[in-house]
Amino acid sequence: MTANKGKDTKPELMLRSALHRRGLRYRVGVRPLAELRRTADVVFPRAKVAVFVDGCFWHGCPDHYRPAKKSGEEWSQKIKDNRDRDASTTLALRNQGWTVLRFWEHEDLELAAEEVRVVVEDRRSRT
Repeated sequence: MTANKGKDTKPELMLRSALHRRGLRYRVGVRPLAELRRTADVVFPRAKVAVFVDGCFWHGCPDHYRPAKKSGEEWSQKIKDNRDRDASTTLALRNQGWTVLRFWEHEDLELAAEEVRVVVEDRRSRT
């Protein structure tokens, strides 16, 4: 598992590049909430928008996840724990007034970047 990247994955870099082309500036790999020991892939602190790009295998994508054949029970538990942590993170952020956007790595990240732009600009216009 040491060869698997935890940050700066290809989908994350593609999304960040698309966001940058749209003129958006953001923070990378920071905790949206200091007390929450979890980082978001892209954070817009003033607009209070946190963006996550979830890997299909690690987060149990309903379209692409296939259970492991070796050590299946352990992997199933790991994926379940990841999904539970994702839900907990989303809930904690929303409870503090954050907008949380989650995208799967297989999604069109240009469309995702446009959705992020619209949400960030909307949140900025309200403050």
